Amino acid sequence: MAYTVLARKYRSRTFEDVIGQQPIATTLVNAIKSGRIHHGYLFTGTRGVGKTSMARILAKALNCLKADAPTPSPCGECDVCRAIAEGQDIDVIEIDAASHTGVDNIRELRSNTAYRPARARYKIYIIDEVHMLSTGAFNALLKTLEEPPEHVKFILATTEIQKVPATIQSRCQRFVFRNIGPADIEKRLAEIVRAEGAKAEEAVLRRIARLANGSMRDALSILDQLLSVSPTKLTAELLDEILPPAQDEQIFGLLKDAAAGDAAAVLADVDKILAGGRGLDVFCNDTIEAVRALMLVRVCGVNAPMVDLPAGAQEEYVRLSGQFELSQYVQMISMLEELRRNVRFSGAGRALTDACMVRLARMRQWAPIERLLAELPESADGSEKKKPPVSERAVAADSRAPKANSSAPGTSAYGAGVGPVSQQRSSGAAPLPKPQVPRRDAWKSDATPVSRTPQATAEVPQWDEQPFPVEIPEDYHPEDAAADDPAGPPEPRSLGGGISSADRARIMQDPLVRQVMELFDGNLEYVDRRTQTPAG
Repeated sequence: MAYTVLARKYRSRTFEDVIGQQPIATTLVNAIKSGRIHHGYLFTGTRGVGKTSMARILAKALNCLKADAPTPSPCGECDVCRAIAEGQDIDVIEIDAASHTGVDNIRELRSNTAYRPARARYKIYIIDEVHMLSTGAFNALLKTLEEPPEHVKFILATTEIQKVPATIQSRCQRFVFRNIGPADIEKRLAEIVRAEGAKAEEAVLRRIARLANGSMRDALSILDQLLSVSPTKLTAELLDEILPPAQDEQIFGLLKDAAAGDAAAVLADVDKILAGGRGLDVFCNDTIEAVRALMLVRVCGVNAPMVDLPAGAQEEYVRLSGQFELSQYVQMISMLEELRRNVRFSGAGRALTDACMVRLARMRQWAPIERLLAELPESADGSEKKKPPVSERAVAADSRAPKANSSAPGTSAYGAGVGPVSQQRSSGAAPLPKPQVPRRDAWKSDATPVSRTPQATAEVPQWDEQPFPVEIPEDYHPEDAAADDPAGPPEPRSLGGGISSADRARIMQDPLVRQVMELFDGNLEYVDRRTQTPAG
């Protein structure tokens, strides 16, 4: 009989056997018990977390022949259950979307849904890596997926849910499979090792669980490889010979040397790690994870749920986490991520890595910019001066503003003596004057005109000047025009400026007038249009 790999031999057969996905299993069991079976399911998650296994378990629960109806506990012994477990049942069709991406494949699927199952209760389509379907194939599947025949069920699985159209997702019940925790993987590996009649050191199983990175299939593949070398006993020495050396301790030593500022020791650690066979990208990823672990310990504490540290190393991680500032941890992760991207497309990846490691060793010598700004003196002579509030520093164009514009080089309307900064610093002169902010009433005739260029002088037109040229006839005499007017000159008004209170209230109702009055702190005055002079 042909050998069956551990990943297939110890695949989950029932809902109770599922590792790390108990909430999803409970939801499906309750749906089967209550008869609320959906026509479409969408399983998403990373590789090796049990998506295909869960799909087969669900198919067996729906089609088990020993039950009169769908059951949450399939027997696993009938012909249908055994065929589904082997992926050979004629009514449970498993389709690899990576090799069936076209519209024609989906059209064939749609035409086959019209036929009832041969011997089972439902015809079930399991489409793996469904995100590989083309846009046309997705569109062809929409209507069938939304309203399939009563005897048809769809189970879609994908590792890249973002590539699945929202129209497909909305027609299915979506289940997100999480990465399996290292503790669950280690527990399952111990059971399998005992079932295989072998013994393994606890450190070996823990290390395999960490190398699997949340994937049960990856962990079983590593275990299968070790059992091929030593079927009876698994030791740490054997693991070091077969697999690349564990980098937890090596990278931890690298970070300790970086905290000590020993660049030579850091480069030696890098050389030792890379000599073990790991690529530069893997090294960058592992170093980023180690720095992240230190940052989490510094922020959240060693007992936080998201902190996963090697057994017996908590105290060392706590001690090392205090060697760097939080801002330095962020900078380190950014540096390592940039290095990871660059080494993939560079022919000098090792040189880039060494340069980054030297910067990492000098990290503690870098000071945060906030601290440097706080330590800078306010004046040139080094005396510390307290900055006044912003409202006090904003000065109006009053007596402190320049009375006239200077035409000398290096001067401006916003402050005299503005020249090269380097010359002023070298001469030890006083700090540059702050720009003067003109106030709202700078338009008045007694205000100093402001120049926008060092050489030009601009005068602000007065309000009694006419903004536009007006042609006046030579024979025009204002006194004659007043005499010809039967109404005579206007009578003096009772309010200041010759305007009555009623007229003033009527004029102030205009929002534009109110805005102008508030802006310029003005007052209403009556002006005789014939003479362009105030009437009072």
